[in-house]
Amino acid sequence: MVAGRARGFTLIELLVVMVILGITLGLVSLNAMPDQRQTVHQEAQRIALLLQMARDEAIVRNRQVAFEASSDGYRFLIRNGRQWDVAVQDDLLRAREFKRGPYTLLLDPQPNVQDGVMRIVFGREPVDKPFVLTMASNNGSSVAIRADGVGHFTVD
Repeated sequence: MVAGRARGFTLIELLVVMVILGITLGLVSLNAMPDQRQTVHQEAQRIALLLQMARDEAIVRNRQVAFEASSDGYRFLIRNGRQWDVAVQDDLLRAREFKRGPYTLLLDPQPNVQDGVMRIVFGREPVDKPFVLTMASNNGSSVAIRADGVGHFTVD
């Protein structure tokens, strides 16, 4: 009878597989849970898109649309005659809370602030004043949303 070779894996092969699995799980967990800087950047991109849409809505509706923000969240208002009404019927312009907030918001040039709430007003004209809205988190991550005044919003 000829002695057959034992079937199975060697210790080295098992260790290599364990290392590969460990590296793969590590990369997946890093991508699954974004860090604070990624969260701030994603929130800024969302706001930039909503600001662009609000500007376009002001031109199309022929009414002023305002963006109001505090440290915890933001909302959009629509001017009806002499008063501002909260945009509740519009799903895209609805009020939202910041994810992983609060944030410190700075506007250059200086904003129109009432009761600790910052307001950016978009008029009916296709040209507005350029501005830079900076969002900063508690851990020091910050992102700037730049508006050039003619409808382009970029996130830095």
